[in-house]
Amino acid sequence: MAHHSEPSLKDCRVLIIEDEYLIGDDLANALRALGAHVIGPVTELSDAMSVEHDDFGVAVIDINLRGCLGYPLADELMRVGKPLIFTTGYGAETIPDRFQHVRRWEKPYDLEKVTADIGELCRRASCLAV
Repeated sequence: MAHHSEPSLKDCRVLIIEDEYLIGDDLANALRALGAHVIGPVTELSDAMSVEHDDFGVAVIDINLRGCLGYPLADELMRVGKPLIFTTGYGAETIPDRFQHVRRWEKPYDLEKVTADIGELCRRASCLAV
């Protein structure tokens, strides 16, 4: 059995912004099972905007939160250098050009692959923070 198949996310702090309860809860539980500290799921953009940046290392943002687009938060996180991932039902062509480099997972997504992607961003972020 490979040692890296279930990487620990012990030092990973993830903010989940997702208005669909089951999707957000499934992702939060999967991340917690790997040892991550999870904030959320936060369902309102205004609440997500008020979370202190020091409280998390990576953000997972649903683009459409009850009719509000998550782009203002994504802009702010990019400005301060926080890694983020989009989860969405939208295709890549609907996302503004300034976010083309942001990883995007289309719903329904594979939880294992998304948590692995989040873990990679966490590890990269902790390397950058040192």
